[in-house]
Amino acid sequence: MKRLQQWFDLIAGISHDEQARLERAHAIFSTRPTDVEALKTPACWRRRARIVRT
Repeated sequence: MKRLQQWFDLIAGISHDEQARLERAHAIFSTRPTDVEALKTPACWRRRARIVRT
């Protein structure tokens, strides 16, 4: 399977450097868990008020 992927990458023009960069980015950014609970409240309720009454 990996051999077929390498052939496809060569045909599609994806360089080894680009593949390594994508793997590194995936390793860095995929470790953070996504907080889905925060998205349940509407965005207008999550924003701070810009106009403050005095």
